[in-house]
Amino acid sequence: MLVTIKHFLKLESTSGILLVFAAIMAMVVANSPAADIYGRLITMPVEVRIGPLEIAKPLLLWINDGLMVLFFFLVGLELKREFLVGELSRKGSMTLPAFGAVGGMLVPGLIYAWINWNDPVALQGWAIPAATDIAFALAILALLGDRVPVALKVVLTSVAIFDDVGAIIIIALFYTNQLSVTALLIALACLPVLYFLNRRGVVDISRYVLIGLVMWVALLKSGVHATLTGVLLAMFIPMKDPKNPERSPVMDLEHDLHTAVAFGVLPVFAFVNAGIGLSGVSMEYVFHPVPLGIIAGLFLGKQIGVWAFCRLGSMMGLYQLPSGLDWRMIYGASLLCGVGFTMSLFIGSLAFEETGVNLMFDERLGIIIGSLLSGVVGYVFLRMVLPPSASRSKDG
Repeated sequence: MLVTIKHFLKLESTSGILLVFAAIMAMVVANSPAADIYGRLITMPVEVRIGPLEIAKPLLLWINDGLMVLFFFLVGLELKREFLVGELSRKGSMTLPAFGAVGGMLVPGLIYAWINWNDPVALQGWAIPAATDIAFALAILALLGDRVPVALKVVLTSVAIFDDVGAIIIIALFYTNQLSVTALLIALACLPVLYFLNRRGVVDISRYVLIGLVMWVALLKSGVHATLTGVLLAMFIPMKDPKNPERSPVMDLEHDLHTAVAFGVLPVFAFVNAGIGLSGVSMEYVFHPVPLGIIAGLFLGKQIGVWAFCRLGSMMGLYQLPSGLDWRMIYGASLLCGVGFTMSLFIGSLAFEETGVNLMFDERLGIIIGSLLSGVVGYVFLRMVLPPSASRSKDG
């Protein structure tokens, strides 16, 4: 189990570094003579038509609504594995990260809402600072080498997993357009079919993918965000192969998809979403309520929410800190939870793409500054408080 965790953390850390590179490249291109080409690329119309069925979107939304389904599918597979056989399947292991994740979503959302309370359009972005980007956070931890206890990485990863669950619920409940009942019923009709396949022990993934494709198109037309298809589909992939108990379709798929998502899907997503033209930008832009609310939510709200709620659960006697950790380390991890790049950008696109008001620039500016502050301060703080070398015997 420890070897699997270390492999996962190493992959996440490396992909986080690639995400940073993709975001920087997007910023460079968006502020270069190639900015016009960049803008035309992400707004290029792409259309698929089969008889009366038509899906027409700019390339940016094909990536955000289509390609990102693979990311959410992978998230769903990871959630299922963690809750069934992973670190979060052990009794009592979920309590600390669950408390931290609740605080890490609640406090940033409240701070953003307080700053933007008088603007109903801007208020739609309340969930943007509630997200954590685990790839970025682990990439920053990787810079500290073997000084970081594995237990601290597991805690940070677990908080982010619960954070993903919360983000998925928020997207499902709050970021939907006007619903098409017919399309929604078609999507819902796919669920019993997937359940039947699961109960029959079908491990042929192509059958699940076919039903998932139908569900994706239906959700896309229903008004419920189509990326939820990935999470729903993952829940029905069998954990075990009835004919071969040594094989796990969930873990096999997770292994197969991890590299493609980490080194393909997410960098592409970062590149098309992070390109901000900085020409004419002044401090007035930074102090606009939208970016200010995001910056305050990510940098202040996350560290306060995660650390305070973790302390609250401990004071209530619900758990003790894992061996080898102290509250200073937990606070450092809380700071890193303010790195919200990928999921924050995604929620921001949902919050503002249908408002008719262009707040996308404000949203991305706030996410980049808030994540950068959280990452730098978190790294410096952990560098100060971590021991010279982590004890593997205690962490394992």
